Amino acid sequence: MNKLIAASCCALLLSATPIFAASIYRCSDAAGNLTFTRQGCPIDQTARLQEAVNATPSSGKAVPLAKSSKRKTPKRQPARSLTVVGAQDDGCGNRITGSARRDALIKQQVRPGMTRDDIESTFGKPDTVTSRNGRAQYRYSDDKGRTRTISFDEHGCVQGKR
Repeated sequence: MNKLIAASCCALLLSATPIFAASIYRCSDAAGNLTFTRQGCPIDQTARLQEAVNATPSSGKAVPLAKSSKRKTPKRQPARSLTVVGAQDDGCGNRITGSARRDALIKQQVRPGMTRDDIESTFGKPDTVTSRNGRAQYRYSDDKGRTRTISFDEHGCVQGKR
Protein backbone atom coordinates (compact mmCIF):
# COMPACT_ATOMS: atom_id res chain seq x y z
CA MET A 1 0.00 0.00 0.00
CA ASN A 2 2.81 2.40 0.92
CA LYS A 3 4.54 1.67 -2.39
CA LEU A 4 1.35 2.53 -4.27
CA ILE A 5 1.04 5.88 -2.49
CA ALA A 6 4.72 6.71 -3.07
CA ALA A 7 4.46 5.77 -6.75
CA SER A 8 1.33 7.89 -7.26
CA CYS A 9 3.00 10.90 -5.55
CA CYS A 10 6.05 10.55 -7.78
CA ALA A 11 3.85 10.29 -10.89
CA LEU A 12 1.93 13.41 -9.82
CA LEU A 13 5.12 15.40 -9.25
CA LEU A 14 6.66 14.34 -12.55
CA SER A 15 3.54 15.01 -14.61
CA ALA A 16 3.22 18.63 -13.49
CA THR A 17 5.11 20.84 -15.95
CA PRO A 18 6.11 24.08 -14.29
CA ILE A 19 6.27 27.20 -16.43
CA PHE A 20 8.94 29.62 -15.37
CA ALA A 21 8.02 33.07 -16.62
CA ALA A 22 8.81 36.49 -15.31
CA SER A 23 7.23 39.87 -15.95
CA ILE A 24 9.91 42.29 -17.01
CA TYR A 25 9.33 46.00 -17.49
CA ARG A 26 10.95 47.68 -20.48
CA CYS A 27 11.62 51.30 -19.56
CA SER A 28 12.75 53.94 -22.02
CA ASP A 29 13.70 57.49 -21.11
CA ALA A 30 13.56 60.69 -23.18
CA ALA A 31 17.04 60.03 -24.65
CA GLY A 32 15.97 56.58 -25.87
CA ASN A 33 18.00 54.60 -23.34
CA LEU A 34 16.45 51.24 -22.47
CA THR A 35 16.37 49.65 -19.04
CA PHE A 36 14.89 46.26 -18.16
CA THR A 37 13.74 45.77 -14.58
CA ARG A 38 11.37 43.68 -12.47
CA GLN A 39 10.47 46.51 -10.07
CA GLY A 40 8.73 48.85 -12.51
CA CYS A 41 9.74 52.04 -14.28
CA PRO A 42 10.29 55.54 -12.86
CA ILE A 43 7.55 58.10 -13.47
CA ASP A 44 9.45 60.05 -16.16
CA GLN A 45 10.00 56.94 -18.33
CA THR A 46 7.63 55.07 -20.58
CA ALA A 47 6.90 51.53 -19.49
CA ARG A 48 5.99 48.46 -21.49
CA LEU A 49 5.53 44.93 -20.18
CA GLN A 50 8.09 42.54 -21.70
CA GLU A 51 7.40 38.87 -21.19
CA ALA A 52 10.36 36.58 -20.63
CA VAL A 53 9.89 32.83 -20.63
CA ASN A 54 12.61 30.44 -19.55
CA ALA A 55 12.33 27.03 -21.12
CA THR A 56 12.48 24.05 -18.79
CA PRO A 57 15.97 22.54 -18.89
CA SER A 58 16.23 19.45 -21.09
CA SER A 59 12.65 19.88 -22.26
CA GLY A 60 13.76 19.42 -25.85
CA LYS A 61 12.09 22.63 -26.94
CA ALA A 62 14.17 24.96 -29.07
CA VAL A 63 14.79 28.34 -27.53
CA PRO A 64 14.45 31.08 -30.15
CA LEU A 65 17.37 33.41 -30.45
CA ALA A 66 17.14 37.11 -31.06
CA LYS A 67 16.43 38.07 -34.63
CA SER A 68 19.34 39.84 -36.19
CA SER A 69 18.78 42.97 -38.18
CA LYS A 70 20.55 43.33 -41.47
CA ARG A 71 23.26 45.91 -41.30
CA LYS A 72 24.64 47.84 -44.17
CA THR A 73 28.26 46.98 -44.68
CA PRO A 74 30.38 50.10 -44.92
CA LYS A 75 32.90 50.48 -47.69
CA ARG A 76 36.29 49.15 -46.79
CA GLN A 77 38.70 51.79 -45.73
CA PRO A 78 42.40 51.51 -46.42
CA ALA A 79 44.33 49.73 -43.69
CA ARG A 80 45.82 52.03 -41.12
CA SER A 81 49.04 51.34 -39.32
CA LEU A 82 48.80 50.18 -35.73
CA THR A 83 50.27 52.48 -33.12
CA VAL A 84 51.03 50.96 -29.72
CA VAL A 85 50.67 53.60 -27.04
CA GLY A 86 51.52 51.45 -24.04
CA ALA A 87 52.87 47.95 -23.77
CA GLN A 88 53.04 45.55 -20.85
CA ASP A 89 56.49 45.41 -19.31
CA ASP A 90 57.52 42.49 -17.12
CA GLY A 91 60.28 44.52 -15.47
CA CYS A 92 62.97 42.69 -17.41
CA GLY A 93 62.55 44.68 -20.61
CA ASN A 94 60.46 41.94 -22.24
CA ARG A 95 63.63 40.04 -23.17
CA ILE A 96 61.66 36.80 -23.44
CA THR A 97 58.36 36.33 -25.26
CA GLY A 98 55.27 34.93 -23.57
CA SER A 99 55.38 31.64 -25.47
CA ALA A 100 59.10 31.13 -24.77
CA ARG A 101 58.48 31.89 -21.07
CA ARG A 102 55.59 29.42 -20.96
CA ASP A 103 57.67 26.69 -22.68
CA ALA A 104 60.55 27.26 -20.25
CA LEU A 105 58.22 27.03 -17.26
CA ILE A 106 56.68 23.79 -18.51
CA LYS A 107 60.06 22.22 -19.37
CA GLN A 108 61.61 23.53 -16.12
CA GLN A 109 64.32 25.44 -17.96
CA VAL A 110 66.04 28.70 -17.07
CA ARG A 111 66.15 31.37 -19.77
CA PRO A 112 67.65 34.88 -19.65
CA GLY A 113 64.95 37.47 -19.04
CA MET A 114 62.83 35.34 -16.70
CA THR A 115 61.80 36.99 -13.44
CA ARG A 116 62.29 35.77 -9.87
CA ASP A 117 58.59 34.89 -9.73
CA ASP A 118 59.01 32.69 -12.83
CA ILE A 119 61.92 30.83 -11.24
CA GLU A 120 60.15 30.40 -7.90
CA SER A 121 56.97 29.14 -9.56
CA THR A 122 59.03 26.56 -11.48
CA PHE A 123 61.51 25.36 -8.86
CA GLY A 124 59.96 26.53 -5.58
CA LYS A 125 61.68 28.49 -2.84
CA PRO A 126 65.49 28.39 -3.15
CA ASP A 127 67.62 26.52 -0.62
CA THR A 128 69.95 29.51 -0.23
CA VAL A 129 69.83 33.11 -1.40
CA THR A 130 72.94 35.25 -1.60
CA SER A 131 73.01 38.92 -2.50
CA ARG A 132 75.96 41.08 -3.55
CA ASN A 133 75.85 44.63 -4.99
CA GLY A 134 72.08 44.40 -5.55
CA ARG A 135 72.40 41.15 -7.50
CA ALA A 136 70.94 37.95 -6.14
CA GLN A 137 71.78 34.29 -6.58
CA TYR A 138 69.39 31.43 -5.97
CA ARG A 139 70.85 28.02 -5.20
CA TYR A 140 68.86 24.80 -5.49
CA SER A 141 70.18 21.41 -4.36
CA ASP A 142 68.62 18.04 -5.16
CA ASP A 143 68.80 14.65 -3.43
CA LYS A 144 71.68 13.44 -5.61
CA GLY A 145 73.99 16.25 -4.53
CA ARG A 146 73.65 18.30 -7.72
CA THR A 147 73.41 22.07 -7.35
CA ARG A 148 71.76 24.58 -9.65
CA THR A 149 72.72 28.25 -9.29
CA ILE A 150 70.65 31.00 -10.93
CA SER A 151 71.98 34.57 -11.03
CA PHE A 152 69.77 37.65 -11.23
CA ASP A 153 70.69 41.21 -12.16
CA GLU A 154 69.79 44.31 -10.15
CA HIS A 155 66.29 44.34 -11.70
CA GLY A 156 65.47 40.77 -10.59
CA CYS A 157 65.88 39.21 -14.03
CA VAL A 158 67.83 36.07 -14.91
CA GLN A 159 71.20 37.02 -16.36
CA GLY A 160 72.26 35.61 -19.69
CA LYS A 161 75.61 34.10 -20.56
CA ARG A 162 78.18 36.72 -21.46
